[in-house]
Amino acid sequence: MFKKMFGITMLLVLAGIVIGNFIEQQFEKKTEPNIYDVTGDTNVEGGAIAPVESIGIEPGEAAPDFELETLNVEQFKLSDLKGKKVILNFWYTWCPPCREEMPEMQKFYEEFGDEVEIVAVNLTYMEKSEQDVHDFIDEFSFTYSVPLDREETVAEQYKIHAAPTSYFIGTDGIVQQTRRIGPMEYEFMEEMVHKLN
Repeated sequence: MFKKMFGITMLLVLAGIVIGNFIEQQFEKKTEPNIYDVTGDTNVEGGAIAPVESIGIEPGEAAPDFELETLNVEQFKLSDLKGKKVILNFWYTWCPPCREEMPEMQKFYEEFGDEVEIVAVNLTYMEKSEQDVHDFIDEFSFTYSVPLDREETVAEQYKIHAAPTSYFIGTDGIVQQTRRIGPMEYEFMEEMVHKLN
C-alpha cells in the first residue's frame, strides 16, 4: 500500500513539473522579442522579408531625378546637384533611428559640406502634420536640405519601404554604393563619401 501511495505521489510531482515547464515556456514565447534573422547576414541590425521589387536603385543605376518643395518653400531639384557627391536620406520625425542619425548627419555636413551635399527627404505623407517637421528641424537646427515628399512620389521612385534609408550618389548622378537601411554613424558616412567619385 505504501509503495502504491509513493508511486502515485511521485507521478503527480512529475506531472506537476511537466505542466509547470510547459506553462513557463508558453509565457516566455509571449514575452520574448522575435530575434530570428532570416537574412543570413550576421552583421544585420534587423530583418524583413520584402518583395523583389523593393530592392531599390542598384549601384550603377542613375539616381532618379525629382523636384520637391523644401521646408524653406524653395524648389529643390536633385539634378541641380550634378557634379557634387550626394547622400540622399529618407526619414520622418517619429522614427527613432531617424532621430538617432540626424545629429550625426549634421555633424558630418558641417565637416564635409563643401565636398558632399546631404539631402534629407522627409516622408511627409507619413507625418501627423507638416508642422511637426518644421518644429523638429528648428528644435535641432539642422542646416542640410529638407525636401518634403508630400505625395509619396519620390519614395515610390526610390522604393522606400523603411526609414531611415540612404542612397550614395556620385558626381555623375549615378548611385555608386549599396543603399543603407537603418541609421548611419559619422564614420560610416565618411567611409561612403570617400568611395564616391
